[in-house]
Amino acid sequence: MQENKKALVLLNMGGARNKDELKMFLTNMFNDKNIITVKNPLIRKMIAFFITTTRLNSAWKNYEEIGNESPINKLTEKLVDKCNEKIEDYKTYQVMRYTPPFANDVITKMLEDGINEIVLLPLYPQYSTTTTKSSIEDFIDYLPYTFGKNIRYIETFYKNDKFNDCIIEEIGRNTQNPSEYNLIFSAHGLPQKIVDAGDPYEIQMNEHVKILSDKLQEKGMDFKSVNLAYQSKVGPMKWLDPSLEDMLKNFKGQKVIIYPIAFIVDNSETDFELDIEYREIAHELGIEDYKVCKCVNDSDGFIEAIKYIIK
Repeated sequence: MQENKKALVLLNMGGARNKDELKMFLTNMFNDKNIITVKNPLIRKMIAFFITTTRLNSAWKNYEEIGNESPINKLTEKLVDKCNEKIEDYKTYQVMRYTPPFANDVITKMLEDGINEIVLLPLYPQYSTTTTKSSIEDFIDYLPYTFGKNIRYIETFYKNDKFNDCIIEEIGRNTQNPSEYNLIFSAHGLPQKIVDAGDPYEIQMNEHVKILSDKLQEKGMDFKSVNLAYQSKVGPMKWLDPSLEDMLKNFKGQKVIIYPIAFIVDNSETDFELDIEYREIAHELGIEDYKVCKCVNDSDGFIEAIKYIIK
């Protein structure tokens, strides 16, 4: 009888370790049919080339401010190591969507390891076609048909109680006096047309903020206000609102704490965009104090949450 060897595969977008990988990241991301939704692949490739060419140098300057690489790679490696140490019956792997390690290479390694059952855990708490769907499709495309049906994936986990406890704990670690602060859950933005086409991301984001708001109240953490805003808008089209910049304008002379609700592992959007770029905006707006929470990353609490999420 064949031994049952199970794999837990953590899926994420990836991040650059150097300028060449940043070019790879941008090229692959804007060639993704779930991101640039034009049907003609040739036109999409031309758009990707144009965006990558025009954005590469300015984007790399942002990376230079956070140590010339995204923190997502080393933090994810730590998360994988901890999962392998603490989660029994599974061997954990990571797959990135736009930078190495890529799905085809990791699948080759898994088959060499004799894996015959797979659980995919996209590290996106809320579902979006641009993240969850894209990462799962990419993985499935490279999986041999002969593997059969021994694969399942976690579509969302924003309702998981243990996961949300990790978020509350991190917020509490950063605010001894919640009543003095306005809490903003900052989510990565999405073009409005993708939501209008049926993407559930905005609905789930609002649900998640409500769950966390109720949890905060239960724990007696009463903030001056609890808000949701969206970051990372690019281009002229309409994106989800309110934008984080517009939200910050409401709090001149007040204290603000940010939690990056759409991310599990810290990356350039948290370390540069939230902690450097928006900090400067907050200072210019006259915000008295501006704090940014860390993601759950490889915390022990999140490892425990994963055990329940994959059951």
